[in-house]
Amino acid sequence: MSDETIANLLNEERTFPPSDAFRAQANVSDPDIYEQGRDLEKFWGDYAEGFEWFRKWDTVLEWDPPFAKWFQGGQLNITVNCIDRHLNGPRRNKAAFIWEGEPGDQRVLTFADLHREVCQAANALKSLGVKKGDRVTIYLGMVPELPIAMLACARIGAAHSVIFGGFSPDAIAERVQDSESNLVITADGGWRKGGVVPLKANTDEALRSCPTVKNVIVVQRVGSAANCKMKDGRDHWWQDLVRDQPRTCPPEPMDSEDLLYILYTSGTTGKPKGIAHTTAGYLMGTARTFEWVFDAKEDDVYWCTADIGWVTGHSYIVYGPLANGATGVMYEGAPDHPRRDRFWDIVEKYRVSLFYTAPTAIRTFMRWGDSFPNGRDLSSLRLLGSVGEPINPEAWMWYHQVIGKERCPIVDTWWQTETGAIMIAPLPGLTVAKPGSATRPLPGVDADVVDQDGNSVPLGSGGFLVLRQPWPSMLRTIYGDPQRYRDVYWSRFENLYFAGDGCKRDTDGDYWLLGRVDDVMLVSGHNISTMEVESALVDHPAVAEAAVVGKAHEIKGQGVAAFVTLRSGHALSHDMREELREHVARKIGAIARPDEVYFSAELPKTRSGKIMRRLLRDIADGRALGDTTTLADPNVVKKLRDQYESTEG
Repeated sequence: MSDETIANLLNEERTFPPSDAFRAQANVSDPDIYEQGRDLEKFWGDYAEGFEWFRKWDTVLEWDPPFAKWFQGGQLNITVNCIDRHLNGPRRNKAAFIWEGEPGDQRVLTFADLHREVCQAANALKSLGVKKGDRVTIYLGMVPELPIAMLACARIGAAHSVIFGGFSPDAIAERVQDSESNLVITADGGWRKGGVVPLKANTDEALRSCPTVKNVIVVQRVGSAANCKMKDGRDHWWQDLVRDQPRTCPPEPMDSEDLLYILYTSGTTGKPKGIAHTTAGYLMGTARTFEWVFDAKEDDVYWCTADIGWVTGHSYIVYGPLANGATGVMYEGAPDHPRRDRFWDIVEKYRVSLFYTAPTAIRTFMRWGDSFPNGRDLSSLRLLGSVGEPINPEAWMWYHQVIGKERCPIVDTWWQTETGAIMIAPLPGLTVAKPGSATRPLPGVDADVVDQDGNSVPLGSGGFLVLRQPWPSMLRTIYGDPQRYRDVYWSRFENLYFAGDGCKRDTDGDYWLLGRVDDVMLVSGHNISTMEVESALVDHPAVAEAAVVGKAHEIKGQGVAAFVTLRSGHALSHDMREELREHVARKIGAIARPDEVYFSAELPKTRSGKIMRRLLRDIADGRALGDTTTLADPNVVKKLRDQYESTEG
C-alpha cells in the first residue's frame, strides 16, 4: 500500500455509529466488556462454563512464551458442542446447513440430520482403521460432505487437514506428506462455472508420492462427466461406505490441547506452514466471536461466502456458527454463474440476514455494476461483514449503500489462519465504524502497534501489528516444527506475537491495517508466498532465475508480478510468458498464476548477490525507485523499468 493510499485512509472522516434500534437488540452493547476482557482467565473461564465437558479443566491458562495451554486438564469433544447439545430442544429440527450446488440442486441438513450423517461418516472412518491422533486430508469442493467429513474426524479424535479445491497435485502432495495423513477424502469432481474441477484426478496424481495414504474415500458429485478412475483396494465410494453405517457414534473424549486440525498457509521460505489448532480454546474463540461480531440471533440466516479450504470457512462456516446453533448457507460455485447476480439471488431466496464476504468480491461486484444487486430483494439483510484483507473506503461505502441500503452495520474483521478467530473488529451494537478501519481489538485481545524496536507507538503513528497476550484460539505450533513456530512468529519482538502486517492507529485509537510487510502476498484475501511462486517458476526448464513481488491490483488487492531470467536458447515471447503463467497455476493452483511476467537478462542485485525485491515492487507499482546505491549494476533496474512502462503503456 502506497504512502499516498495510507494518507488517504487516515484522512477518512466519515463515521457510522450503530443505530438506536440495532443497539437496543445487540448481543453486546455494554462498553464495560472491554474492561472485563483484561482479566483473561476469568473472562474465558466464565465463558467456557457454558459448554459441555466430560471433565472440567484444572487451569484456564498456562503461559510459557511462546507456548500456551488453555483449559488444561479439561476433556470435551467439539462435535458434542456443535451438534449434540442442540438436539434436545427446538434446534433439533432447525436447519444447520442450507446448501445450494452450482447447477441449482439444493439440500437442507437439520441438526438432527447433521448428527446422523456425521456419526455415519465417523463410523466409516473407523471401519478403515482411522483412530484418535491420526491425520486425515480432505480435498473437496463446497459440498455438504466437506463439513460432515471434518466433523466426523473430530468425532473420533482424528485431526483433519483440509486442502482448498483449487490447489494442484504438487500442493496436495506436499501437504499430505507433511501431515503424514493415512487417508484422503475427495470427490470425483466439482462444479465451477459449468466446468468440472478434476478433484479425483488431481488426488491420484498427488498420491503417487504419498506412501502413507492407505485409503481414499470418493464422494460422487459430478458423475460420468468426471471420468473418475477408482483404484481397487484403495478407493471407496463415500455413499457405499457410509450408507449402512450405524447412525450413532460415541464422541471421543479429547483433552483441551489435543490437535483438532492442521491448515496449511504460505510461508516466506516457500514451504507451507502447517498451522496447528487444538480443541477447547479454538472452540471458545470461534463460538464467542461469532456471537459477538455477527450479533447472531436464533432466527438469523447466515452466509459466509468463503471456501472451507481456508480458515474463514473452518471458523465461520463450520465451528463458530454450529457452536451457536446457527443456520448457515453454503454455496458450491462461482458468483457469476450463470449470471452475475447469483449471490444476490441466493440472499433473496433464503432470506439471508448476516452476510460475510471478502473485499475482492466486493470490488468485483462494484465493477459489475449496481443493477445486479438492485434487481434482487435484499431487505432480509441486517448485518454485513468483510474478511481477508483491508477493505478500501470506496468499497466499504459501496457495500454500505448498495448492498446494505445504508441500514446494515458493517463489521470489517482482521484475523489470520494463525489466530483462529477474529481479533480486531467492530462490535456492531457498540462501535462507531469507519470506512476502511477494522476499528479496535475485541475484548480479551491485547493488540498493539510497535516500532522496529518493539516499543508501542503513539496514536496517529504506524508500525507493526503485534499481540501482547495469548488468546484461546491461537495456533499452538507449526505442525512438526516448533522451532519454526518460534522463528516465524516470536523472534522479531521478544515475547510478542508478530502478525506480519503493518498497521496504523489513528488518534481515536482505531486500527487501520496496511497489509503484509514480509514476502507473503495477499491475493484475493489469500496468502501466497513469493518464494513458493519463484520455486514454481524456476522448476520450468526454461527459467534460470525468478523474483516475484506483489503489485497493487484493483480487484484482488494484490496481484502477482514475476520477473524472470531465461536460460540460454529460450526465446522471449508471448507464448513463453503464457506458458510460465500456466506452469505456476499447475504447480500451485490458479490463485497463484502471475498477472504479469517480465523478462530480463539480469535481475537487480546487491553487490553481495541478493535480489532487490524492494526495487521490483517499486517498478511493479509504478513508484519512484528507492535507494539504488547498493546495486551491483544500476542499469539492470533501469532496463526493467523501461520494459515495464512500455508493457503497461
